[in-house]
Amino acid sequence: MKLNCRNKIIILLVLFVVQLSFAQKKNENIGTETVNVVKPYSPTISDAFKVKEIPSLDDSGNQPKETIKYSILSVPVASTFTPSKGNAQAVDKSKKERLFNNYATLGVGNYGTLNGELFVTQDLGNNDYLAGMFRHHSSQGGIKDAKLNDEFYDTALNVGYGVNNRDVSWGIDLGYQNQVYNWYGLPADFGATLPPADQVALVTGINPNHSYNTISLGGNFEFNESIFSKVSTRFTHFSDSFSSSENRFYLKPTFKVDVMDQAINTNVIIDHVSGSFENNYARDNVEPLKYSLTNFGIEPSFVVTENDWTLELGAGLFYALDSENSGNKFYIYPKVNASYKLVGDLMIFYTGVNGSLNQNSYADFVTENPFLSPTLNMRPSSTQYNVFAGLKGKLANNVSYNLTGSYLNEKDKALFKSNDYTEDLSNQNYAFGNSFGVVYEDIRTLRFYAELKADFSENVSFGINGTFNSYNTDGAVEAWNLPSMRLGSSLDVNITKQWYAGLKVFYVGERKDMQSNLNAGVDPVLVTLKSYFDANAHLGYKFNDRLTFFLKLNNIGNQAYERWLNYPVQGFQVLVGGNYKFDF
Repeated sequence: MKLNCRNKIIILLVLFVVQLSFAQKKNENIGTETVNVVKPYSPTISDAFKVKEIPSLDDSGNQPKETIKYSILSVPVASTFTPSKGNAQAVDKSKKERLFNNYATLGVGNYGTLNGELFVTQDLGNNDYLAGMFRHHSSQGGIKDAKLNDEFYDTALNVGYGVNNRDVSWGIDLGYQNQVYNWYGLPADFGATLPPADQVALVTGINPNHSYNTISLGGNFEFNESIFSKVSTRFTHFSDSFSSSENRFYLKPTFKVDVMDQAINTNVIIDHVSGSFENNYARDNVEPLKYSLTNFGIEPSFVVTENDWTLELGAGLFYALDSENSGNKFYIYPKVNASYKLVGDLMIFYTGVNGSLNQNSYADFVTENPFLSPTLNMRPSSTQYNVFAGLKGKLANNVSYNLTGSYLNEKDKALFKSNDYTEDLSNQNYAFGNSFGVVYEDIRTLRFYAELKADFSENVSFGINGTFNSYNTDGAVEAWNLPSMRLGSSLDVNITKQWYAGLKVFYVGERKDMQSNLNAGVDPVLVTLKSYFDANAHLGYKFNDRLTFFLKLNNIGNQAYERWLNYPVQGFQVLVGGNYKFDF
């Protein structure tokens, strides 16, 4: 029964297809026909046969193709549209700022502050030039509760000559600097054990004024086609108003040698310093102090770059010669640095271990702390190793970051420490607890540093950084005057084309110092200097391409914090002035 139903469906489909094939011509009359079924259909299965790869086509029954004719009715359409000619789009161009070769700056403020600069340069030919710089910064003092004169002067003059050629560029400069300071930082309880009349006589009898003079001559040479890539050299003569004198000579040639297709860069260092102080700090010892120290060093290294890796391998070999004390030593330091781009410029991992021998000098110490006594022991400091690792890169196209962790092992690190004192009229003017000495300690430091910089636009830039230190010393010795924390931040804004402003803030954590009044017969007292916060701001107005006016505000919080023990700083400071650019 099921087979009959299937046969009927097949017959109906065949008839339907045949009808469609004959129905293609609408005007043809196919007529009618009667079909009589005389017996039921009995299906049979035929033998299987293989299908030919190329079937034969019998097209004798194909109908001829009908000829189809197409015609397009064309109707005209009226149009009033007229295309306009294209014009190139204009690009807004900012006015190019004119550059000047010379400038002069002058500012005045409270505390009798005067700040001035003058820079001039002149081309003598196509390749050589002459330049000069004059700087002056002074204040008439007026710090609250200061018992002694606290004014200061700092004046410097530099002249230079340079030549820029295709094969070699070089320049020399000659400079002179005069600095005048006062040891105004008397202890808070100074003279407390004396009668009031004697206390007044003691304070009025102190002349805290002292001065420094510096004469320097230096040069820099750079070679394009030579075994020497550059040479730096400088001679400095430094003296003070207490007959102290120091000479320093520094020479550092850098040359490159190719060995087996690898460029080896080598720094050769010769650093000599010698000088004398009229006497040491001991009360009854007027023997002069002399020193003569020479460091000879060589630092070879080469750099290997492979895909995203950069590796620098090298070492430092130094020989320290102490002519006065016969304490000659030999040092070997590592110099290994590596970096790997984890995610292109977005995240770069870097690590390394370095070491160095640092020459200390009276002039460098005064630059950091001008209230030193002229009675110092001099010796070099050795950073045996500085192991570090960190990440740096970009959080966005305009935001960069840097994170670093390091561990330093330093031998004979120079630290500033307040001098013990007596209340004796026969003392030197710096021996009343108002000066500092230099001590040398072995310190191991665990340090973390973080920095973030962002340029929010062409007119707004922001930066913030922080350094966190943990010091480890031998015995009960402290890391004198070294803060455990430093934070800083800055913001610069171009308000309009004429107006600009900026803000800088910083925070310095607690420091340790020690001082003793030997007249009182007590043990030295450990002093903790309080942490401090400072904020400075500036505002400027560009009157034209040449003339700019500015306003600077320093120590906005008006804090009398102590940068050094017994040395409070000036309070809220205001400085107004202008800058003028010009050409000859």
